[in-house]
Amino acid sequence: MEEPHRGIRALHTASTITVYQAYAPEIGAPAVRDGRFPSAWRRNRMTWIKPSFLWMMYRSHWGTAAGQETVLAVEITRVGFDWALRHACLSSYVRGLHPDRGTWQRELKRAPARVQWDPERDLHLRPLQHRSLQLGLSGEASSRYADEWTVSIKDVTPLAREIRALADRGDLDSATRLLPHEQRYAAGDELLAHLRP
Repeated sequence: MEEPHRGIRALHTASTITVYQAYAPEIGAPAVRDGRFPSAWRRNRMTWIKPSFLWMMYRSHWGTAAGQETVLAVEITRVGFDWALRHACLSSYVRGLHPDRGTWQRELKRAPARVQWDPERDLHLRPLQHRSLQLGLSGEASSRYADEWTVSIKDVTPLAREIRALADRGDLDSATRLLPHEQRYAAGDELLAHLRP
């Protein structure tokens, strides 16, 4: 099946979807231990979640970037994720999708979530032709993410290291077998219509 140019591919079940973030150990370790974000995690700032494991590896340099040494797999409810999509605005103005720049700016200011479409990555973290979703959460969306939508939080840093080591050795088949099984997320055209340029 052909990949859509902009689509959501994710590890998901009938009721949950897994997204990835990376934090310093002082945030990541208690989040994993308690299954929820600690009080040091600031609910009043924007947080970006990524359904693509390899895009998170690119962003965090396989969990080696400063302040991103703990890679988390955060399982959240699909109800919450879909709510965020429904209430999201694209992070940049697109002629033809938005009536005008002023309307987009007002929507962006009001929206509790925003979307960016970034090139998906391969096992060497090179960009691919199709794009993956990044979802920024702020205000109400950020609070709901931390306090209502989160089902579980796992540390996948060891997995990231193992996959990277295999990829670096050229064993791409073994590395691929270890990747999370991300499939197309049937979000419904109505949830993405205002988010696809």
